[in-house]
Amino acid sequence: MSKEPCKVLVVDEDRDNADTTIMLLQMWGHEAEAAYSPENAVSAAITLDPDVILVDLGRPISNGFHLADELRARCPTAKLVAITAFTAADIVPRTRDAGFEKVLLKPAPARALKETVDTQCAAASIEE
Repeated sequence: MSKEPCKVLVVDEDRDNADTTIMLLQMWGHEAEAAYSPENAVSAAITLDPDVILVDLGRPISNGFHLADELRARCPTAKLVAITAFTAADIVPRTRDAGFEKVLLKPAPARALKETVDTQCAAASIEE
């Protein structure tokens, strides 16, 4: 990771989960903010200009994919990571096809979350 903190936007309607994720990311040295709705996610993304966006795919699953398209349009250089409790057999290929860099299944272990965010932050800093 570069010397400057990586900016991470966490999009999750479950406030407890989003806030816990934010606390972890901040402990690991990242600048992190939460958005608790798709509408807030777009405005937060414009303001924060994140390096990485963690998107809970939510219910119905298509909403997370639609939101990812909107976020990508607003923040084309941000790395998108899907977080989901859905365990459908096609979830990984679907997220990959939708342009997500990675998918984490809930509950994502802290180590997996840290490794994923650090990897995506490093990739984002290389592309700058």
